[in-house]
Amino acid sequence: MLARPNRLTRGTEYKAVVRRGRRCAGAHTVTYVNRAVTDGPARFGFIVNRQVGGAVVRNTVRRRLKAVCAEALPALAEGSDIVIRAHPSAASATFADLRADVTRCLERNAA
Repeated sequence: MLARPNRLTRGTEYKAVVRRGRRCAGAHTVTYVNRAVTDGPARFGFIVNRQVGGAVVRNTVRRRLKAVCAEALPALAEGSDIVIRAHPSAASATFADLRADVTRCLERNAA
């Protein structure tokens, strides 16, 4: 679970990251990284829409993505804002596949 300071909470924050951040597409996710926006810790936001599946499936995908981001948090630059958008294929992807997608993009853009 990500702590409160590590989460994006406002729609305007999500929009800013998606519009201004660097984009990296994987097989199951798209990751947007806006580096060094604030002085605080790295913050994450997740977009998992209805095309991914029902509520149970969407929440499972979101929990998996949060776990991947919690693992990657120590290696990220301070003040980065990151939004991860899940594709419908994320519903059937394994945890290892999601981890590979996200960590590849984070290493590429946020390090």
